[in-house]
Amino acid sequence: MSFEYTASKREESGTSASRRLRHAGQVPAVVYGASKEAVSIVLDHNTMYYALKNEAFHTSVLDLVIDGQKEQVKVAAFQMHPYKQQVMHIDFARV
Repeated sequence: MSFEYTASKREESGTSASRRLRHAGQVPAVVYGASKEAVSIVLDHNTMYYALKNEAFHTSVLDLVIDGQKEQVKVAAFQMHPYKQQVMHIDFARV
């Protein structure tokens, strides 16, 4: 099973910037590892919410297209809101 998701780099960081993204229906995320710089990205919330419900999503190598550049990653960690059905943040590790 192959998963491919589209993301874009984000310039702003911090609590207030992440809060604005979440209110706009997006999820802040980070891609790190493989001796490269960490990249802050933003993804569509609904796409990630339903993908996280799929067990194969957690164990598969994912294709993440960041501004036209494809990277292979795995889900390292994710955070959910304590009582809302909302993804707060996702960490991806490069393969």
